[in-house]
Amino acid sequence: MSRASLTRELPISPLHMLLILGIMLLWGINFAVAKTGLLQLPPIFLVACRFLLVGALLLPFAKQPRGQWGAIFGISVTLGLLHFSVMFNALKDIDAATAAIAIQLQVPFASLLAAIFFGDKLGWRRALGMLIAFLGVAVIAGEPRLNGQYLALGMVIGASFIWSIANVQIKKLDPIDGVSLNAWVALFSTPMLFAASFILESGQIDALQAANFWAYFAVVYQAVAVVVIGYGSWYWLMHRYQINQIMPATLLVPPIGVLSGVIFLGESLTVNLIVGGLMTVVGVAIIIIRRPRTAAPEAERL
Repeated sequence: MSRASLTRELPISPLHMLLILGIMLLWGINFAVAKTGLLQLPPIFLVACRFLLVGALLLPFAKQPRGQWGAIFGISVTLGLLHFSVMFNALKDIDAATAAIAIQLQVPFASLLAAIFFGDKLGWRRALGMLIAFLGVAVIAGEPRLNGQYLALGMVIGASFIWSIANVQIKKLDPIDGVSLNAWVALFSTPMLFAASFILESGQIDALQAANFWAYFAVVYQAVAVVVIGYGSWYWLMHRYQINQIMPATLLVPPIGVLSGVIFLGESLTVNLIVGGLMTVVGVAIIIIRRPRTAAPEAERL
C-alpha cells in the first residue's frame, strides 16, 4: 500500500475536524446571508456579481482544462446559469429555513441520476432514504408559513434537480481540480448571468447604488467565505481524507441553515419544520452513508 493511501486512511485530526465544522458553518449560514442580499438586489444580478468575484479571485490559480472546454461550458449553463438563477429567485420568496431543508433533495436526485447514468445500483436502503427525504419536504410543504408560496418551494426542488444534473456532468469530466473547475465555470457563467439579468430584471444599477453594507457583504461572503475559503478547504480535505470520513459532516448544513434563518432573520421554528427537516436529513443521511461520493459537493452550490 502506498504512503499516500495510508495518509488518506488516518483518523481526522482535531484541528481538521474544527476546519470541517467551520466549513459547515460557512455553508449553513449562507442561507440567511443570501436572503439578506436578496432583500436589496435582484436575484440573478446578485448571482452574477457573486460569480464575477469568484472568477476574479480564482482564475489566477486555475489550470487550463485542455480538451474539456465544451463540457465545462455545458456545466456553466446548467450549474451557473440555471441552478443559481432558479434557486435565488426561489429564495427571494421563501424563508431561508425552508430553503435550507428543501435544497437537500439534491442528494436523492444525485443518487437517482447516478443509477441512471453510471449504473449505480440503488438498493432498498437508498430507495428508502430517498422516500423519507421527499416525504420530509412534503411535511414542510404543509406549513402555514409558506403562505401559498408553493411555486417558490417547487423552484427550490427544481434547482436541486438541476444541481444533480450538473453533478453528473462534473463526474463525466477528466480529472480536474476543484479550484480550476469553479474558476472556469465562473468565467463562462458571469456574462450569461449578467445577460439574463439584463433581459429578465430591471433596476440593477439603482439597487446597487441604494444597497447598504449588508448587500455588498452578501456578495463578498458568498464568493470569499463560501467558495474560496469553504470549497477551497473542502477540496484540500477531500485529497487528504477518504470521502466517507468527511461527507457525513455535510448533514450539519441544513440544521445550521435553519438556525441561521431563526437567529438572524427572525424566522419561526415550527413543529412541521422540525419534523419535516428531521425526516429529510435522515433520508439524506441514509444515502450519504451508503454512497458518500454520489453527492459529494465538487462544484459550488448554495
